[in-house]
Amino acid sequence: MSKIIKTVNRNKVAIISISLALTCFILYNIFSANMVQALSKYGSRGNEVTQIQTKLKRWGYYNGNVDGIYGSQTLAAVKYFQRKNGLVVDGIAGKRTLEAMGIFSSSSGGSGSSSSSSDLNLLSRLVYGEARGEPYTGQVAVAAVVLNRVRNSNFPNTIAGVIYQKGAFNVVDDGQINLSPNSTARKAAQDALNGWDPSYGSIYYFNPATATNKWIWSRPYVTTIGKHRFCK
Repeated sequence: MSKIIKTVNRNKVAIISISLALTCFILYNIFSANMVQALSKYGSRGNEVTQIQTKLKRWGYYNGNVDGIYGSQTLAAVKYFQRKNGLVVDGIAGKRTLEAMGIFSSSSGGSGSSSSSSDLNLLSRLVYGEARGEPYTGQVAVAAVVLNRVRNSNFPNTIAGVIYQKGAFNVVDDGQINLSPNSTARKAAQDALNGWDPSYGSIYYFNPATATNKWIWSRPYVTTIGKHRFCK
């Protein structure tokens, strides 16, 4: 009798194990399917594609119609954006590419908190790339310029949009935007996000010793911090 009971118990354990394995397999496939659907790529349609086209058109990467259809022009524009911003050039608007554009969908894990965290990280990288040798106040001022542009109707209305606007910052063009920021740059970005603006509302800054653009000198002067001249 005991042998029969042990055999029955082993069979029960085997059945339970198989059931668990099947459940895990089904859940994995459901999760994987959702992840695939969260990626916009050639042939995709919908609101996320519209957002991608709108942002890339505003920044000068895309010249086609904003129609929510991920066609060849959108594919080329996404690749152009990825190539210019140090991302994997595959033409797929995956999580990292969407974050770089400032697009945070619920399907890709986006939320208010993740958006805020991504904004802080991107702003910190901008500060580190543009002003890591500057006084702390100057680093906060650089971050504040980005936020002032976000609030200005002449610029994109997101931090990612301002930073990745075509030709806006040298560190985007030379790839320094992808360097890991130090704690000082991160603290400076956070102080700017908290409302400190040592630039007094400036929307431009430049280094007078290296500036070659004559137009920038025509901007109304506000203040100088370290090597940077801030203006409106």
